[in-house]
Amino acid sequence: MNLLVVIAFLIGLVAVSTLVGFAWKSRQGAARAVAAQPSVPPELFDAAAGTTPPRFGERATLVQFSTEFCSGCPATRRVLAEISTRTSGVSYLDVDVTHRPDLVQRFSILQTPTTLILDRDGVVRTRIGGAVRRAVVETRLKELA
Repeated sequence: MNLLVVIAFLIGLVAVSTLVGFAWKSRQGAARAVAAQPSVPPELFDAAAGTTPPRFGERATLVQFSTEFCSGCPATRRVLAEISTRTSGVSYLDVDVTHRPDLVQRFSILQTPTTLILDRDGVVRTRIGGAVRRAVVETRLKELA
C-alpha cells in the first residue's frame, strides 16, 4: 500500500474523530424538550431516593440519575441542590440507578448524570444529558412557570 494513502487515511480518521468529539461535547449539558408522556408517580422513586414517599415540588422537580462511580455527578448534585434550595416550589431528587435497572430502562438512561425536569404534575418536560449548566436549568424552570 502506498505510504501517502496510509497517511491521508490516518489524517482523515483523526479529522472525523475530532468532529465527532466536538459534536458530542456540544450536546453535553444541553437541554432538550421531551415529547408528551404520562406523569411519573412519586412512588416510583421510593426505594431509589431513600425517602418514603419522595415529594415532588409544587412548581417543578429536578430528578438526577447518577451512579456510584459517576465523575460528573457531584458537580451536578451541587448545582441542582442549590437551585432547588433557592427556587420556591422546586424540589430535587438524586436517584442512584446503580441497582435500579427498571429506572434505567423506563427513562432510557444512557449516561450519568442524566437530569429530568418534571412539571408540577410529574410530567417530564426536559431532559439533560451530562453535567448540567445552571443557566440552562434556570431557563427551563422559568418556562414552566
